[in-house]
Amino acid sequence: MQNQPFRAVVSDLDGTLLNGNHVIGDFTIETLEKLSQKKIDIILATGRKYEDVAHIVGKVKLDNAVLITSNGARSHNLQGKLLLSNSLPDAIAMEIMQTPYDKKNVFVNSYQEEGWFISLDMPELAKYHQDSGFMYQVVDFNQHHGRETEKVFFIGRTPADLAPIEAHIAQHFGEHVYMTYSTPQCLEIMNKNVSKATALAKVVTNRDYGLNACIAFGDGMNDVEMLSEVGKGCIMGNADPRLVQTCPQLEQIGFNRHEAVASYLRATFGVY
Repeated sequence: MQNQPFRAVVSDLDGTLLNGNHVIGDFTIETLEKLSQKKIDIILATGRKYEDVAHIVGKVKLDNAVLITSNGARSHNLQGKLLLSNSLPDAIAMEIMQTPYDKKNVFVNSYQEEGWFISLDMPELAKYHQDSGFMYQVVDFNQHHGRETEKVFFIGRTPADLAPIEAHIAQHFGEHVYMTYSTPQCLEIMNKNVSKATALAKVVTNRDYGLNACIAFGDGMNDVEMLSEVGKGCIMGNADPRLVQTCPQLEQIGFNRHEAVASYLRATFGVY
């Protein structure tokens, strides 16, 4: 173990570990399996919901892994045991769901214990979940509930569509929530102090190493804290430009469509 440059690999999924078709490629699967055999911890940190990620990681033969989901609102081990849960307060979740928005250009979503809910049918989202088949239920959020809300997120046709929503939430709930962008067109709201970084910090408290022994990969603004706090953070070539501007000190690697994370890991750990 002392010869390994890092003890854990931490990776975002969409735009990072998953390829251009939003699935995990064979080259990446083989790479993660080889690292696991070397007793390197594999930690996936994503905005996706646990049920979605569990199916993806099920394609990889791993002895151990941690799944940080909903941007840090939940963490599970490979066996499905819940390690961390941090939901929005019910009343605040409900109020956020009622945020005024342009219904022609914005769709509101929630991840809750019962599933994924959305304000309007968006079949084009299915391409992101073809591996797992995990999909939404269309609901009227005026008649919905706020129980066990991992996150509320707004998908806009353009980034400009989300600016007034961000301003509204910052004004009314700024002290109570953590707000970030997973992509330029997806604004996400979790409970205060929820992030991939805070969840990761809690995961490694149960290890014999710290955050400085982790190497992490990401492409979105919801990866900023995680990439900044580990021993080495790497930004994808296809990353949100705001992430590159926010973290200019971090190395930028190749593109997710070329499975660049796997290539980088093989070079870093001497795995071929």
